[in-house]
Amino acid sequence: MTTTQSTLFTEIETIIKGLNPETISENRKTVLQPLADFIQLKVSNKEDIRINFICTHNSRRSHLSQVWAQTLARYFNIKNVFCYSGGTEATALFPMAAKTLENSGFKIKTISEGNNPVYSIKYADNAHPIIGFSKKLDDDFNPKSEFAAIMTCDSANEACPFVLGAEKRIPITFEDPKAFDNTPQQAEKYNERSLQIATDLFYVFSQINS
Repeated sequence: MTTTQSTLFTEIETIIKGLNPETISENRKTVLQPLADFIQLKVSNKEDIRINFICTHNSRRSHLSQVWAQTLARYFNIKNVFCYSGGTEATALFPMAAKTLENSGFKIKTISEGNNPVYSIKYADNAHPIIGFSKKLDDDFNPKSEFAAIMTCDSANEACPFVLGAEKRIPITFEDPKAFDNTPQQAEKYNERSLQIATDLFYVFSQINS
């Protein structure tokens, strides 16, 4: 396990260093292990690592997972990791999800407006930006083969028993912060979910021997 020399934006790196994977239960670690195994096999074989995080609307959990996974791959200096997200249908990246990332130190710019805005999401000055927008899981923006499909919500997990082109299909589900939309707890609960996702993925990437 190796980390980079402070290439992330300072605020993001501070959050990552404050994550505590010891809070993850043994049952949850069992759920996360197949993803760690997939990444480790690719690293050992010196192959590209493609991970597509899938949720029903590709609006909240799948985007948070994509962004944190790409960021943590950089933090742990694991090369050739390419993270994507998609849905069983396309809607829009929910503004509060983008705001939660921005509040965590990510630099976000709106590339295009409209019903399905496109965002540039950066975690480091010299990193290629993550392009965030809602899309179906088989969109041309996403890989067609040689990827792991990570099912981040129960409904997508049930709706997609088979993901075309995926080498592995791994359910790692999270509760939807949407339940707190338009409530006083909204920002707190989105941040809570974001940190849970970051903690789980920190644990996954910390297992990798590169």
